[in-house]
Amino acid sequence: MSRRNTDVTVQVVNAHACPVREVLDRVAGKWSVQILVAASHGPIRFTELERGIEGISRRMLTLTLRNLERDGLVTRTVYPTVPPRVEYALTPVALELHETLLRLTDWAERNRGYIAEARAAYDAEHQPELLDA
Repeated sequence: MSRRNTDVTVQVVNAHACPVREVLDRVAGKWSVQILVAASHGPIRFTELERGIEGISRRMLTLTLRNLERDGLVTRTVYPTVPPRVEYALTPVALELHETLLRLTDWAERNRGYIAEARAAYDAEHQPELLDA
């Protein structure tokens, strides 16, 4: 494949995309999305998250919550009880993100048939190439 000379270099594109990619990587992660969805209805306790998110380990839940808190997407409130009660809630920015996630999942649901048909058509057209490789 030939390389065309353009005014945009790979380094310039990566420099501009890096901060956005970092944010998208964080908020689009498997566990982050599930936590954001679980906490979208109001404050939720750690154990409720742990029980409600299938397959997440206690350590991964802790790390993901800590990162979401660090990013300003989740607040952590500790109540002075014995034992201490801890609740997590979405910040206004995370609630906005949740609305965006809902739009994305709605789009995916509406278009999943189209994408399945496009994949099947592509695979049928390129199948001989795959068999020869």
